[in-house]
Amino acid sequence: MNRAELEQLVAHGESDTVELKKSTAQLRRAAETLCAMLNGNGGKVLIGVTPGGRVIGQEISDKTLRDVAEVLGRFEPPAAITQTRVAIAEVKEVLIMEALPNPESRPYAWDGRPFQRVGSTTSVLPQESYQRLLNQRAHARSRWENQPAGGHGVTELDREEILRTARLGIAAGRLPESTGSDAPDILDRLELAQGSQLNHAAVVLFGTRFMPDYPQCHLRLARFRGVDKSEFLDQRQLEGHAFALLDEAMLFLRRHLPVAGRIVPGLFEREDEPLFPLEALREALVNAFCHRDYSIAGGAVSLAIYDDRLEIWSDGTLPFGLTPEDLKREHSSRPRNPLIAKVFYLRGVIERWGRGTQKIVEQCVKAGHPEPEFGEQAGSVWVRFLPSGYIAPHRVAHDLTDRQRELLHLLSQKPARPLREIRAAMDEPPSDRRLREELLHLKKLGLVSSSGHGRGASWALVRHDDE
Repeated sequence: MNRAELEQLVAHGESDTVELKKSTAQLRRAAETLCAMLNGNGGKVLIGVTPGGRVIGQEISDKTLRDVAEVLGRFEPPAAITQTRVAIAEVKEVLIMEALPNPESRPYAWDGRPFQRVGSTTSVLPQESYQRLLNQRAHARSRWENQPAGGHGVTELDREEILRTARLGIAAGRLPESTGSDAPDILDRLELAQGSQLNHAAVVLFGTRFMPDYPQCHLRLARFRGVDKSEFLDQRQLEGHAFALLDEAMLFLRRHLPVAGRIVPGLFEREDEPLFPLEALREALVNAFCHRDYSIAGGAVSLAIYDDRLEIWSDGTLPFGLTPEDLKREHSSRPRNPLIAKVFYLRGVIERWGRGTQKIVEQCVKAGHPEPEFGEQAGSVWVRFLPSGYIAPHRVAHDLTDRQRELLHLLSQKPARPLREIRAAMDEPPSDRRLREELLHLKKLGLVSSSGHGRGASWALVRHDDE
């Protein structure tokens, strides 16, 4: 850093990442602030600048540097603090100490006490926050995903999927162009191997053999008749690596998800699209694969389609104090499996960490549906997608027959028609009973309405503002 860059930094004043100290006489307070920055987002302490922002510098002798080294040696765990000196006058310099936090090493303490940074103020870290960071540190060091995958080597991984990950990562600008086609080297770059030793995350992402060691690499798919689990229309149970299971889940959705069609006014032709936005469903599935608790040997990701809803479940609780309510608002990204989440990110599947659940909500609301529901129950996390009903303006979840289209066309020509008049205008009229059943079906879909009773009833097209 040169003098001009220093003055530009000082001009913005103190903040959560910048602290100004007049001299090393305040070295103790400077160390407390560095500790607070290590427990936050990092930052710089400038020694030789007044709190008002006047750059005065100070003489930095060998004794000064020994004092600084002694103070920096009191961090627990050892911290990465860089030191930069910027000349101000012939014998005066500004000492810049920058805290470079390692999230997996938090919480940091200095001289036996942890600190936090709130705005431009440094204070002792509350016990509750300290304990939470301790729990996160323990998780980071002993996560299931980064433990050795005993008995599994590179030859038991899907090499083509590894190479595909590299290609997608380069195309997304998230892996360097120099990434080659050597699978062990790619795994090393992805932090999925140390030498020849794979970790569990490598098997979850690219494995080809799962039983008996990895029964949790499992996906359950079901399409139920009705609104409960009493009758299956289709069910599948699959094992595979995460990317293969994601593809299988999306194929199942395309096969079984009700199709919503927009009836084009005047033509009564359908413009078909899935009932729920596939991008939102894919995001929910990716979240399930990234955040589930893989240490539960019998766990799985489950996808269930009912007549009135769609649900995705994954085993494990929400990590680090998150609540279901937090998922609908801005929240920090705290993936339970950061190595697995990182590979999804590098492939371009995840666009921005911490925004996935909000994107799901936004996409469903944009498609005219209620906000999805998030919940935690019996050691599992779930998301439930609810349709807006069979209808938004002229939207149905069923194909229309030629006869039903003919009825809609006839009803569009007059404000209301009795049954006998409708029947007389049809090319090949059915029986009165069958005709009434067709009209009742269209009424159930919200496309027609009726007034009056019995033979005197009249039928009319339901009109919307967008016609």
